[in-house]
Amino acid sequence: MKVTSAEIVISAVKPEQYPEGGLPEFALAGRSNVGKSSFINKMINRKALARTSSKPGKTQTLNFYLINEMLHFVDVPGYGYAKVSKREREIWGKMIETYLTTREELKAVVLIVDLRHPPTNDDVMMYDFVKHYDIPVVIIATKADKIPKGKWDKHLKVVKDTLELEPGDHLIKFSSETGLGKEEAWAVLQSYMKTEDS
Repeated sequence: MKVTSAEIVISAVKPEQYPEGGLPEFALAGRSNVGKSSFINKMINRKALARTSSKPGKTQTLNFYLINEMLHFVDVPGYGYAKVSKREREIWGKMIETYLTTREELKAVVLIVDLRHPPTNDDVMMYDFVKHYDIPVVIIATKADKIPKGKWDKHLKVVKDTLELEPGDHLIKFSSETGLGKEEAWAVLQSYMKTEDS
């Protein structure tokens, strides 16, 4: 997919703020600091449309990015960040849950994990949540460039085993440094957009 335009259209906290128009949407989930912004920027060939922050827990809204006027990436607040109050976490949790369980335009959840480490309990919970609601999920294992190629398979197996990945779920190794996995990720996302038209 050649991205020619990308812009953030709205930061929403409740359903009435979600964009209209019925375009397919992909929610990007992952723990704070896992590299969601870098993933977005790499996918859309921009240096800094999604702001990467040295302060995790910065995204507190659902950020809708319109890409090529044909789909939205929806960046959801990172989870597992300790410095946020329990109350705030509950508010985000509700906001994310409402979006994921009620949004008809949602085609799949892109769950971003760090290939260098086993998925966290929060990652496992998110995967189980998405499976429970029967939402398609694509696992992006990022920071692959930080691991020697010969060890990729071993690390991918740890991700699969920890999440208890179901057959048919895509697991893509990715690097926002080198662009590894970018074409494959776009191909998979586009396949979810097509199923509807056919």
